[in-house]
Amino acid sequence: MGTLQKDFFEYQAKTTFHASGFEVDKAVGNYIYGKDGKAYLDFVAGVSANTLGHSHPKIVQAIKEQAEKYLHVMVYGEYAMEKPVQICKMLAENVPDPLHTTYLVNSGTEAIEASMKLAKRHTGRQEIIAFIDAYHGNTQGSLSLAGRETNKKPFEPLLPQIKFIKFNEEEDLPKITERTACVIVETIQGAAGFITPQEGYLKKLKNRCEETGTLLVLDEIQPGFGRTGKLFAFQWYDIVPDILAMGKGMAGGIPIGAFMASKKMMECLADHPKLGHVTTFGGNPIPAAAACAVMEELLTTDLMKQVHEKEKTYREKLQHPEIISINGRGLMLAVQLRSPEFSLKVAERCMKKGLIVFWQLYRNEYLRISPPLTITHEEIRKGCDIILQSIDEIAKEI
Repeated sequence: MGTLQKDFFEYQAKTTFHASGFEVDKAVGNYIYGKDGKAYLDFVAGVSANTLGHSHPKIVQAIKEQAEKYLHVMVYGEYAMEKPVQICKMLAENVPDPLHTTYLVNSGTEAIEASMKLAKRHTGRQEIIAFIDAYHGNTQGSLSLAGRETNKKPFEPLLPQIKFIKFNEEEDLPKITERTACVIVETIQGAAGFITPQEGYLKKLKNRCEETGTLLVLDEIQPGFGRTGKLFAFQWYDIVPDILAMGKGMAGGIPIGAFMASKKMMECLADHPKLGHVTTFGGNPIPAAAACAVMEELLTTDLMKQVHEKEKTYREKLQHPEIISINGRGLMLAVQLRSPEFSLKVAERCMKKGLIVFWQLYRNEYLRISPPLTITHEEIRKGCDIILQSIDEIAKEI
């Protein structure tokens, strides 16, 4: 065991007892290079965060240029800085009305926390409806929305007046009433295995919210920024949320989050009380500069247009008797295998062969495929061959 790995296990807190301790040397393009001297093709992209791959030159240049001007100068919301203002304007120009005003924060889970506060403040209501199998982050408020009791029980009591309905079940929609401040839903359920909305479901959900004066909050933290072939996944489904939460791939690997709403609605956080939401490092110019570089690349190239054909390549290549199904949309795919144990062994074997895949948070029988949007068809075929070889080998061994 190398010194870096040894110190990692000794001094850095873990999320499980099963961390690999893989020693990273550098990461460029669609590959991560280990200190073992090997190149690993990345089918995970930092869990959908590295939108343009690793160390993309335009992102790196944007960070360097901003760092040479200034870093943090003042708590959020006081000073006008070029890059934070620019990313907010770019977002407003590329999403439908009434989404207009963006509040920049530090992470996806903070975007959810603040969205909950905004919905309560705007409606004067307290009840929030979330979804079974939902995942919105791990801070106390976001965790309150989690659709798995095993994840929440050790940290109770959490927020009160959170109710749950089933994703894609129209029969549950009447549970949204005039008491409901907001419904918070992932456009594509992530931790559950990349479950997509059924035809017309989100439209009916939006209609029910409008009937009851309830705000619709869409969590686009994972599917946003081109991952499904559009800037945001909701743009496939003929709806517009009242509040839009985002994060992960927004800045191509730099920590950031944001939520959008109408200008009038967002003004609720500025009074009664003042500082309704406040954050020291939200809107920091470094992640904002990176986010501008990501947005510019997405808007001026055909990367998003390529997503559909790349998805087809994955689906055409990943044909195997052990593959039960492939969920998801675009470059947000979940490959279902026979069991969590089988899936984990396949992921480990892929890593040994030079391919990084991962698993889903709630459903470990699903292999996660969420590569950088810059992945090539040749790299897709190469990685899929490794997956198929690994499935064959593990199936024979067990």
